[in-house]
Amino acid sequence: MHHEESFFADPRAWVAVAFVIFFLIFGKKMWSVATALLDKRADTIRRELAEAELLRAEAEAMLKDAIARREQAKADAETLLAGARREAARLAAEAEQEALRSAARREQMALDRIAAAEKAAIDEVRIAAANVAAAAAETVLREHLTADAGTAIVDRAIAQLPAALRAA
Repeated sequence: MHHEESFFADPRAWVAVAFVIFFLIFGKKMWSVATALLDKRADTIRRELAEAELLRAEAEAMLKDAIARREQAKADAETLLAGARREAARLAAEAEQEALRSAARREQMALDRIAAAEKAAIDEVRIAAANVAAAAAETVLREHLTADAGTAIVDRAIAQLPAALRAA
């Protein structure tokens, strides 16, 4: 014989009924708690996304500002570099001009020294020539000039003196 058990005699049935009753009683409460937790988590995620978007916007603004400052610094550096190059070229030209002026001064000083040495040499030669001529004249006069010839030369020089004074 086959014995059939009733629905209420099966323990699995009572577990199923208890489960359904539990969900009927606490299901709405659990559903509201679960949705509240999920809504809270969604709000947290939304806030985090909004904060991340704000941080991203701030980072982009900071990047743009940094790029602008870098470009400005680059432009300033190029301006300074161009100014430094111009100043270096000006100083080089000025130094070249000063070197040329200094070389010209030294050349003129050397020419002046050469001219002075040449004049001194010519003066020494003239003095030496005059001394030699005077010594030669003295020798010639001592050897070849008699007392009567000397008197005649002196008389002639005295006679020519008025004409020489008029010419002067």
